Amino acid sequence: MGTLAAGFRLQLRFYRSYPDLLVPLLTAPLYGVVFTLVMRDGHRPDLVGSASLAPFYMSLWWFALFSGGWIIQTDRWEGTLEHLVSAPAAFAAVVLGRISATLLPAGFAFTETWVFARYVLDAPVTIRHWTVFLASFTVTLFAMAATALLMAALFVLARNAVTFSNSASFPFYVLGGILVPVAVLPGWLQPFTRPVFLSWSADLLRAAVAPGPVPHPALGLGAIAVLGVAAGLAGGVVLSHILRRLRTRGELAIT
Repeated sequence: MGTLAAGFRLQLRFYRSYPDLLVPLLTAPLYGVVFTLVMRDGHRPDLVGSASLAPFYMSLWWFALFSGGWIIQTDRWEGTLEHLVSAPAAFAAVVLGRISATLLPAGFAFTETWVFARYVLDAPVTIRHWTVFLASFTVTLFAMAATALLMAALFVLARNAVTFSNSASFPFYVLGGILVPVAVLPGWLQPFTRPVFLSWSADLLRAAVAPGPVPHPALGLGAIAVLGVAAGLAGGVVLSHILRRLRTRGELAIT
């Protein structure tokens, strides 16, 4: 836990030195305006609530992809990876602690998005099922941290990591059902959404602000948790493989 906390504090210092990492907090309200106006102009008042909250998931994915996903590669470029690997602490724990800090602004992103949607856009986003909301929010952050760990490891191996990260935003927004429910997507596309934990999380968030009972909340929470654990285990395996390969070939400091 001490190593996790140390990694967490280290990453917080990056936010102080590089405030541009928090740019999604500035763009989230603008996306909320665009999506809400699209749904209202398209005469879909039933989708206004989910559309107005979609920027939260966009911000969350951005923090995981561009802040958490590039942690190891950035350390390698900066020449600090050797020091972290040689330190008497578990490298994976340091990385996970830093990734957890990259998701800290997610709480601010949701608060900002919800307040703007509720009081500026007048969207129907009143939270009616607080237990479901808090549970889904917590397990979503866990799954996102685990996914970021996997991406951080894969980006070191991938030759076209920059291309992938730049193009991995909007496809996952669609597959995650964050703007419109998965049920609205074409039938052939819906099976591809279930391996994406965001689709389960977005469904639970919509259910938490909708009147009436939440259908099968345990199933959604369980799916998010399972997908998060799978991503975390895969990330740990890939990270161990990377460290063995870099140490064997002496490529820790090679850009």
